[in-house]
Amino acid sequence: QVQLVESGGGLVQAGDSLRLSCAGSGRAFSSVAMGWFRQAPGKEREFVAAISWSDGSTYYTDSVKGRFTISGDNAKKTIYLQMNSLKPEDTAVYYCAAQSTYSTYDYSRSQRYSYWGQGTQVTVSS
Repeated sequence: QVQLVESGGGLVQAGDSLRLSCAGSGRAFSSVAMGWFRQAPGKEREFVAAISWSDGSTYYTDSVKGRFTISGDNAKKTIYLQMNSLKPEDTAVYYCAAQSTYSTYDYSRSQRYSYWGQGTQVTVSS
């Protein structure tokens, strides 16, 4: 059974940093890309960042560019999201996602991803 498990969330103050981790497991688990999405209360889930294992390309939503960095190790089935200069509007549940097969959807589209974690809460106080 494939599982994605996030960790590293918490309560921080504006301007602080957090590092999220996501570990994939399961004998059947393999991915061609992995990413992070987030969902704030009362809002739809939105794309945050993604990384492609084929060439290491990374993708970010505009609101986090320059503040967040996605990285990872495909062999370890793990990705990270380093979040700096956090703002109250970054408050959300952060979800890890993995793309397992070829897809024509953009990296920012949830339909691209086959597997999802349960989420980790990030709360940024002002």
